[in-house]
Amino acid sequence: MTESSISLALAGVSFMLTVIWGGPLIRIMRQLRIGDSIRLEAPERHITKVGTPTMGGVMFIIPTILVTALLNAVSLIGLSEVGLSVLAPLGTLVLFGLLGAVDDWRKLRSREKGEGLRIRTKFILQIVLATVIALGLKYVLDVPDMFFPGVAREITLGIGFIPVAVFIILSAANAVNFTDGLDGLAGLIAATAYATYGGVALIQGQTFLAQFCFILVGSIFGFLWYNVHPAMLIMGDTGSMALGATLGVVALITGHWVLLPIIAVIPASEALSVVIQIIFFRLTGGRRVFKMAPLHLHFELLGWSETQIVQRFWLVSLLFAMIGVALAVV
Repeated sequence: MTESSISLALAGVSFMLTVIWGGPLIRIMRQLRIGDSIRLEAPERHITKVGTPTMGGVMFIIPTILVTALLNAVSLIGLSEVGLSVLAPLGTLVLFGLLGAVDDWRKLRSREKGEGLRIRTKFILQIVLATVIALGLKYVLDVPDMFFPGVAREITLGIGFIPVAVFIILSAANAVNFTDGLDGLAGLIAATAYATYGGVALIQGQTFLAQFCFILVGSIFGFLWYNVHPAMLIMGDTGSMALGATLGVVALITGHWVLLPIIAVIPASEALSVVIQIIFFRLTGGRRVFKMAPLHLHFELLGWSETQIVQRFWLVSLLFAMIGVALAVV
């Protein structure tokens, strides 16, 4: 079998595992009343989502851990170079998943307010995790600093790689978190981005990174089996923060992190809409650029249905993912 065939087969395995255990997981969550709360200012149609089981990120994180660990058991135990290269994105998935789970759990404990960790506390913890991961990428894995479309050689950043890597990881984590607001949206967008970087990794010969990406794609598809409209399960910060941060790490390992805003154009746009809204609101004393931020809420208030937004955003994401791959091989 070719490397691409193996990667696709692994995606199928992780998909089946996620679908099989997804049903029992949802029933357990319902019995434990792990239900989501909704922003009071969100569109009225979101009221139907109240009580839907959250912390759904565990549905795809656990199968990804199991399949990746079994596939790389020998190299992981020996802590070889291959094992460490897989350990970086896998460890990021787990660490940011745990941070997101704590945030989700705090929200569940205060259902009336729906407040999780304090923003400052969560951001500081994100910085600490991202810094540790960035140091590992630079000084343990020795990943390429940067590749730029049209430039044949690696561009060296030196110590400057560390703050860049921290920024990429933090930005990706929060961008995907902003994207997670409609049934199936964050999952579809993330799966598309991971499949794209998996293809880039295959082109580079980074077989094990590509396999990890496609294992995660399969697990996300299994999650989407239950998350498409009307969702039986919500990803929560457990899933969105983990997916975003790990996507940033995968982009950094390939060296093509400069293409991340293109390949992940929807999360980048969602995050940018929030920044623009906040800055404009403060500078103009209360005026708004968008009806509501993040961007998908703006289109909801314009009258687009939830499925229209998800499908159209996904089509845009697919188009820009193809552009990203083309630029990566220039």
